[in-house]
This record gives sequence, structure tokens and C-alpha cells, in this order.
Amino acid sequence: MPPPPPKPGVIPLAPLTLGDILSGAFATIGRYWKQLFGIAAAVYGAATAVVAAALAVAYAVVGDNLDRVVSVEDDHPSAWDDIRPLLIAFVVVWCVSMIAMLLATAVIYAACPALLQDAVLGRPTTFGSVWRRAWARVPAVIGTLFLTALIFLIPLALFLTAFVALSVALLALRTGPLIVPFLAFLGALVTAPLGIWLWVKFSLAPAAAVIERQRPIAALRRSSELVRGGWWRIFGISLLAAVLAAAASYVIQLPFNFAGALPGLVDTSDLGSDPGVSQILVSMGGALIVAMVGQLIGQIFVAVFPQLVSSLLYVDQRIRKEHLAPTLAEAAAVPPA
Repeated sequence: MPPPPPKPGVIPLAPLTLGDILSGAFATIGRYWKQLFGIAAAVYGAATAVVAAALAVAYAVVGDNLDRVVSVEDDHPSAWDDIRPLLIAFVVVWCVSMIAMLLATAVIYAACPALLQDAVLGRPTTFGSVWRRAWARVPAVIGTLFLTALIFLIPLALFLTAFVALSVALLALRTGPLIVPFLAFLGALVTAPLGIWLWVKFSLAPAAAVIERQRPIAALRRSSELVRGGWWRIFGISLLAAVLAAAASYVIQLPFNFAGALPGLVDTSDLGSDPGVSQILVSMGGALIVAMVGQLIGQIFVAVFPQLVSSLLYVDQRIRKEHLAPTLAEAAAVPPA
């Protein structure tokens, strides 16, 4: 009977099973939770603060317009002079929110493989060490995410172009109303598998960008090479990790949602018969804060756990294809510098 493979860290240094990958992800969270959740709380907390500041600035600028639009009577439509500033403020806040959340997500995508380098070898690490290594690779990770999204948009844009053109032609022939919904469903069936295939094909790119210090295009190419021959396995494990993370996030947020519904957190005693938007927001301030805390904690788990699983799949594919296990065993036996 052969001896078991060495296990200096969270996984055995051999081709990994589903149980090895899931237990390795949970073990990484258990051993390095301070570093993981510290970084996640810092970046998502900062992103939330940026979004809140953008909302506050937007409300200070267009609050009067919002009050006039909300309080307008039914028989008097809202004036365009009040609606236009609201639309501009919404677009600006949305753009700021997307940039802040993209940067926060990129830091998490870089931090998970950076931390896993120590977790696989069983080495201790610190918040500062993980942060420095992750932050140095954030531009490359953003590049991989941007290129992946751009690749997703190409088939989607082609489908939308063909769908709009065909819909216009059918409507001109007065046969569109019956066929257009069928075409939309058929187009979704065609593009959804392609999108899933591309998602799995490039799912290991962030780990390659961090661990191998690859540039974005090289990281995408590297991910494609590693996924080849193991697409279905990577797809199944990644999908399971996403479902588990979503279920855990829902369970985490339940107590906060119940707490937010408690009567003491919503004060309606100072509201008059016709309260303004600012008065309503102030009265619901406690419930909104509790809901945001629950959402933040749930978002941290949703972001961290699937990316840890993806990074472990990257290590597993290199063990299977490139015999990385002996190299990892030698590195684990050498004390860190």
C-alpha cells in the first residue's frame, strides 16, 4: 500500500478530489480568516463608503428635484427640468459604484490565490504580506476581468444585433408579435452555453495572473491551457462552489433582515402626513444600516469562497498536468525567507 501524499498545508500534494478542494477552501478560511476577511472587509467597506458618499453628494445636489418629483400630484406630470438632473445623478452614482465594486472585487480575486500560496505550503502569513502581494497584481487581475467581460460581450452583441434586425423585419411583415418571444428564447438557448463555456475556460486566469505573475492576455491563454481536458469537472465544482456560497450568504443575511424589521429600528413618530424623502430615509436609518452590514458580510463570503475554490482548481490542474506536487513538497520543506 503506497504511503499517503504529503499534506503540509490545507490540501494533500496530489491530484485533488471534490472533497479535497471543498475541505481545502474551508480549511483556508478557518486558518487564515483574519487575513481573508480583514482584506475583504477593508475593500468592500471602502467601496460601500465611496458609494454612500456618492449618494450623499448626489442627494445634496438634486435632493430638491427628487422631493418635487416624489410629491407631484397625479394630475400634474413631473417637469423635465426636475427629471433630467435625477437621471444624470443616477448615472454618475452608478458609474462610481461600478468602479468601486470592480476594484474591491479585483483585490479579492488577487488576495485569494496570494494567500493560497502560503496555505498550500502550510506557512503562516500576515495581513500586510497578503495585501502587498495582492495589490501588486490588481492591475493584471482587472485586465483579465475586463478582457473576459469583453469576450462575453462579443457573442451577446452579435445576438442582439441579429435579434433586433430580425424583429424589425418581422414586425414590418406583421408577424413579429408571435415570433419575437420565441426568437428571444431561442437566442438565449444559443448564447447561454457559449457564455458558460467561456466563463469556465477563463476562470483560472486570475490565479495565473497572481501566482505566475502573468499579464492579462497571457493569463487568459494560461487558463485556457489548464482547463483543456477538464472543462466539465471544473464547471461542476465551480458551480457547486457558487451555489454553496449563495446559500451561505442567504443564511448569513437572514438574522440581519429579521433584526432590520424590528420596530425599534424604524422610527415613524416624527413623520407628518406628507413626509419628504430625507425624513423617510432618516426614520429608516437603523434598518438600512443593519441591512447593509448583513449584505456586506454575505458579499464577503460570496466573493471569497468561490475564488478560493477556483484557485485550488488551478493548483489541482497544475498538479495533474505539470506534476507540480514534488515542487510544492520541496518548497514546503524549505523554511520561508
